[in-house]
Formats: sequence, C-alpha cells, structure tokens
Amino acid sequence: MPMPRPTPLVVLGNLNIDLILGPTDWPEMGTEVFVEHDELRIGGSAGNTALALQGIGHPHILVGSVGTDVFGAMIEAAFAADARRLARSTARTTLTVGITHPGSERTFFTTRGHLPQFSAGEALSLLDGVDLEGGTVLLAGAFQTERLLAGYDELIAALTARGARIAVDPGWPTEGYTPTVTAFLRDLLTKSHCVLFNETEALHLAPAESTAAAARILHALQPEGAETVVKCGGDGALVIDAAGTLHHVPAPIVDIIDTIGAGDVFNAGYLSGRSLGQSPIQSLARATMLASRAISTLPRVYA
Repeated sequence: MPMPRPTPLVVLGNLNIDLILGPTDWPEMGTEVFVEHDELRIGGSAGNTALALQGIGHPHILVGSVGTDVFGAMIEAAFAADARRLARSTARTTLTVGITHPGSERTFFTTRGHLPQFSAGEALSLLDGVDLEGGTVLLAGAFQTERLLAGYDELIAALTARGARIAVDPGWPTEGYTPTVTAFLRDLLTKSHCVLFNETEALHLAPAESTAAAARILHALQPEGAETVVKCGGDGALVIDAAGTLHHVPAPIVDIIDTIGAGDVFNAGYLSGRSLGQSPIQSLARATMLASRAISTLPRVYA
C-alpha cells in the first residue's frame, strides 16, 4: 500500500552550532581535563528537529536564520536546498558549548550571536509561496529568539489565516518561570493546536500532583481539538488527544550515549506521524522510538 501524502510541515525557530564535549565531572578552576568525545554539529531546537526529519526522509520546510561566517555556511550546507529557507544575519552564528557529565546531566555555554536578530517579518517573508493549508508549523526555541518571540502574535495570526495549525515547543525560559513568562506561555497555549513540553516544563507551568494532571491543566487552555504532548524521559511520553483521552507510551530500554536534543528529535517523530495521518498514540510511539534510537547511537542515527 502506498504511503499517504503528508500534509505540509514547517519547522521555524532557532538554529545554531553545538560543540559537544565530555563526559567529565566539573573540573577545578584553572585546571585542564581530557575527555573521550567531541562533536561539532548543528544544534538549536529547530535545527535538531529538522535534522531528524531529514534523517527519516520526511518532507518539510526549515525556516530560520544563520550568521555570515563559516558556521553559518556549515548550517546551510547541512540541509537540502529545496527544504531550507534561511535569512542571513550580519552577526556571528550563535555557538553553544555543551559539557556532558556522567549520567544525564549537562552544562551549556551559549553566545548571543545571530539568534536575537531574527524577526517575525523575516520569517513570514521566507514563507512566501509555501502552501500551509492543512499543515502544521512548529515554533521552536522561542526564548532564544527575542525579536521573533516579540512578534509571535503577528506570526501566529498570519500562519493561522493561511490554514496552518500551530505546534509549539518554546524550550526553557532563560529567566525561569517568572509570572511574566508564565502569563505569556498560558496565552500562547490558547493559540496552539499542539504543545510539546517536557515533564519539568509542564509541571512548572501547571503545578500539579502528577504529570498527567499537569497535562490536563494545559490541555484545558488550548483551543478545541488540540493535543497536549508531554515528554517524560525514561518513562516515555503521554498525549491528551482532541477528545480529551490520555494515552501513554513507555520508552524502550536503551544504552544512553547522548541525550542532547532528544526532545527535538521526539518532536520530529510526533509531527511527522501526524503529518502522515497517524493517530496521536501511533505518533507518540513513533516519536518515542525515534528519540530512543537517536540518544543511543554515535554518530547519531535516525531510523
């Protein structure tokens, strides 16, 4: 049986370069340590999701920006020319150095770079001529793209008017869950047809006695027919579907090598499944398997 034709899928948000080093305990100041692993790769929430979609061969459009330097050229070269729509900033490309520690803990150092300059107007101009009717636009990594974030209302209104459903994974707010951030995110939920939070984010935004209870609080804020997805790490993931039914999928047991960007890879699996007409629980299972495969392979494999 032929595969169904996927609905349009756009990934819009933050792209940068990651330099991953480790594993190591935090060294004493002024000393030098040697690590077993280093990797220079595309990063950012939008970048990780687009790489996973490209890796599984799912058609999509990537919208973002890059700096005018060798790292910007590296990002451009990593994505197929017919899939990328990238603005060029005059700033240097944002760079993140990630230090992995024994277990699953990580520490990140990130330069400001080009990300704060990308705007909603640029994003919309890059989407000129793209058919969005019946598709989904994922807004990823909001808190690293301040100008874009300031234009979210304009951006969402324009995308919705063109027939797109809005999915969001804003990431962790740099200033934490302040009253201002919480109010912004709760308002964003009222315009989001699919939200993809991790367990910690969900419980910060909707304090509750359980992750499932937090998910129900978030789901009540969303438009009718929306879906709420919460990624729970080793415990798998859950989704509340349009009918309000909660589904849970456990995670397979794997040897964990690198969890950086795991939630973004999960997003690729879930949204690709929905784009292909799979049910929320089928898409949840697809996403869980894709993320589990990615975090247990080096170099990273999408299967």
